Amino acid sequence: MSWQTLLAIGAGGFIGAILRAYFNGVISHHFPHSLPFGTLGVNLLGSLIIGILFAIFANTTQDTLFSVEMKSFLTTGLLGALTTYSTFAMESFFLLQGGSYLLAAANMAMNVFGTVLMAGVGFTLTSSFFN
Repeated sequence: MSWQTLLAIGAGGFIGAILRAYFNGVISHHFPHSLPFGTLGVNLLGSLIIGILFAIFANTTQDTLFSVEMKSFLTTGLLGALTTYSTFAMESFFLLQGGSYLLAAANMAMNVFGTVLMAGVGFTLTSSFFN
C-alpha cells in the first residue's frame, strides 16, 4: 500500500471521526431516548453511503471517476471512522447477493453477537482490575 493511500485513509478517518461525534450528538439531542439512536443513525447513514459508493465503483470504468486513494479515503477512512458497521453491512450484502445465505447469516450472527459478547468480556475483565 502506498503512502498516498495511507495518507488518504488517515485524512478520511480524521473527518469521519469528527462527523461521527457531530451526527451522534445532534441525533441524540433531538431524539433523547434510552435506545442509542445516535449510534444507530450513523450506522444506518454509513451503510447507505457505502452501498451507494460501491454501486458507483462497480458501475463505472476502473479508476475513471475515483482513484485508489479517493476510494480508500471515502470507504476505509471516512466511513470506517464514521462506522465500521458500514463495511460489515456491505460484506454481508455481497454474501447474500452471491447466494451464500448460510455464510451471510453466520457473518451477521458472529458480528452482532460476537461484538456484543467481546465488549462485555472486555468490560468485565477490565472492571475486575478496579474492584
